[in-house]
Amino acid sequence: MEAAALTPRGEACAAEGAWPGDRISPPAAGAGLYLHVPFCSAICPYCDFAVVTGSRARRAGFTRHLAVEAALWAGEPFAFDTLYLGGGTPSALLPEELALVLDAARGALAVAPDAWIFLEANPEDVTVASLAAWRELGVRTLSLGVQSLDAGSLAFLGRRHGPDEARRAVALAREAGFDTVSIDLIYGLPEQDRAAWRADLAAAVALGPDHLSCYQLTVHEGTPFDRRRARGELAELPDDGQAELFHLTHAFLADAGYPAYEVSSFARGPEHRSRHNRKYWDHTPYLGLGPSAHSFSARGAGGRRWWNERRLPDYEARVAAGERPVAGQEDLFPADLALEALMLGLRTAAGIDLAAFRARYGTDLAGENGPWIERMVAEGFLRADDGRLIPTLRGLAVADSLARGFEIRSPTPVE
Repeated sequence: MEAAALTPRGEACAAEGAWPGDRISPPAAGAGLYLHVPFCSAICPYCDFAVVTGSRARRAGFTRHLAVEAALWAGEPFAFDTLYLGGGTPSALLPEELALVLDAARGALAVAPDAWIFLEANPEDVTVASLAAWRELGVRTLSLGVQSLDAGSLAFLGRRHGPDEARRAVALAREAGFDTVSIDLIYGLPEQDRAAWRADLAAAVALGPDHLSCYQLTVHEGTPFDRRRARGELAELPDDGQAELFHLTHAFLADAGYPAYEVSSFARGPEHRSRHNRKYWDHTPYLGLGPSAHSFSARGAGGRRWWNERRLPDYEARVAAGERPVAGQEDLFPADLALEALMLGLRTAAGIDLAAFRARYGTDLAGENGPWIERMVAEGFLRADDGRLIPTLRGLAVADSLARGFEIRSPTPVE
């Protein structure tokens, strides 16, 4: 597809309205913009994201489509103060390709001049030159997909870097002057024990990152790990083993100066907590561009969520035709939002402000769930503190089950 053929049809966009359906009143400032880059040099055996491998020409073509999709949303009532480049592997794009996408987003959308830009990168893409280019683009948080600092674990996870390369990437990133350097880790591998995971955590902390994200390994349907499990070649770590490593993670990182602010997120200071991810947790509007990207905005008393085509060819065909590549949408009613807010709030260390929850969602959690709350407090899953419900570490470990014990009645309309 030639670049000239990717010019958006502005009049068609205006006819469509602001969203996949009818127009929605403008949200407050502070929305988040997510750009999904689907390319990886190889697909990890645990990954179920919308990712593909691709040639340099295919990546360049996608970059042009992503820039055009941004133009298809020009003039809509979003005001963005965070911009997150995720994937996939955004660092697989050349700096000039990333610059094209960022320039397109800034030119078409209301991106604040001081918007906080996040970039995900793999250690093997980190060089002095690439770091300098990303800094020049305005990236302030660099998130490195380290996953482990143990050679055997990295081989099992199908990663393309080794421990030494990961250490060097973190060291170079810190020297480059990013506001926040974050590293991702995966735990709960088959037969992983406390000693092995503690050693991995200690190695990660020794690198001095500002932020860590620690995810339990999940075997998703349709992945290579799922097929290995079906053949009896892979046995997941039992639940009690997972729980033990979860508690170790939180205790070890808290002692090391990285208290959790969310079930899998740890920062050594409030300034290093993710400004962007918080928007997903508290129903701040966000717009997702790129294949499989999701979006959300308030809509009257409720909200609306929509998502893009997952397959790259379908996504690019829709964009090339001048269409927003929306594959589906759902309307969310006040009770839906209240339930989501409850589940997400109980996954954070801050918990739920009961008065604010009632004002926003029209639901009196304490008044309608007194016996359940008392029981959960007595059993050590919750703390009731100054008008807040705060999960204990024991509660964070079972946050989803904890939330399911609450009853959400039909709320009054949200103001």
